[in-house]
Amino acid sequence: MRARESGCTQETAAAKGGLSVRTGRRIEKGEHQPQRRKPHDWRTRADPLAEVWESELVPLLLDQPKLQAMTLYEYLQQKYPGKYGSSILRTLQRRVQQWKASSGPPREVMFEQVHRPGVMGLSDFTKLKQVKITIAGKPFEHLLYHYRLAYSGWQYVQVILGGESFIALCQGLQNAIEKSGGCPLEHRSDSLSAAYRNLGGRTNEDLTQMYQRLCQHYRMRPTRNNRGIAHENGSIESPHGYFKNRLHQALLLRGSCDFDHIADYQGFINQMMEVLNAKICQKFQEEQPYLHSLPEHRYPDYEILSVKVTRQSTITVRCILYTVPSQLIGQRLTIHLYHDRLIGFVGNALVVELLRIHVPSNSHLRRARCVNYRHVIDSLRRKPRAFLHCSWQQDLLRGRQLPPIMAADVDAA
Repeated sequence: MRARESGCTQETAAAKGGLSVRTGRRIEKGEHQPQRRKPHDWRTRADPLAEVWESELVPLLLDQPKLQAMTLYEYLQQKYPGKYGSSILRTLQRRVQQWKASSGPPREVMFEQVHRPGVMGLSDFTKLKQVKITIAGKPFEHLLYHYRLAYSGWQYVQVILGGESFIALCQGLQNAIEKSGGCPLEHRSDSLSAAYRNLGGRTNEDLTQMYQRLCQHYRMRPTRNNRGIAHENGSIESPHGYFKNRLHQALLLRGSCDFDHIADYQGFINQMMEVLNAKICQKFQEEQPYLHSLPEHRYPDYEILSVKVTRQSTITVRCILYTVPSQLIGQRLTIHLYHDRLIGFVGNALVVELLRIHVPSNSHLRRARCVNYRHVIDSLRRKPRAFLHCSWQQDLLRGRQLPPIMAADVDAA
């Protein structure tokens, strides 16, 4: 038709189109009806599954629709050794796919949700699996707290030491909403042990008092998805994978997964989040006016404990032994326990701040020690032989060998 419209004769246009002149005239007059091929409904070879498909495989699929073709193939090989070779696998895969499409059970339908600005913020913890982060060359076991606004997609990620605790959730959530500049109406999570006791159907009793008070402090309504239904929390679960993939790629580009300090690692994540959030800058600006204002003060993101300093100049917190300055022996300390540190007070005076130690989840030991020689060096100078049989000897040496003179004394003893 284009050739005819450009001025070509009927014969020339038909030759260009690979048609006969007569067919060209019929097309031009609108009289041509293309021939319809009959559907291919006959077999070109015998059905290799004829003996077992209706009698054995279909009943198995009716009973367990989640069965895969490979499982059925292995079933046939075990039941009929040598009869069904690898050549039937592709046939079986097509047959199972067709059966599930025509006779299988109804599939669950996902309904796209419309999010309104300022309504929902989501929290979850996630763990890196593809990447092994090290701090100063040592493996660094940690979690990542991930917060996201459902409407704009604005995100915040924080490194968390230890497990999913209320302290970690409290600090991460407050840092996130402060950085975003406001609070959503609703805070959504899955059944986090940091927020819920997971007692079954008693939803009201299931909510921990501390988490409830945290949400009340920020005028947020706490909600969660149905237990075990991860896609209901899809606005945070799906971004987990995207974020971790981007982090993996950024580390590959950096050329190393090792950082000098935890703060350097957190700074690296912060830079990456700035890049990701810049892509949704316009939607975030639309959402910000709908976020309600922050309260004047933060909710306490630490746990308060009371411990007494022993004669050994130590305290025990969560099964971990810490040394403290010897001036504190006999004092009762009020400890503010954060996820990554602990701060000790005598009255209102801050007297000690220590890094919090966590026992690795794969460790067979529940107890550990954090010994700082600076806390006990004065006494060691006055009583050097006390070091010979001190239970902290290896903690104080930190991998170094005993001085030869002391080693000789130990052997003599």
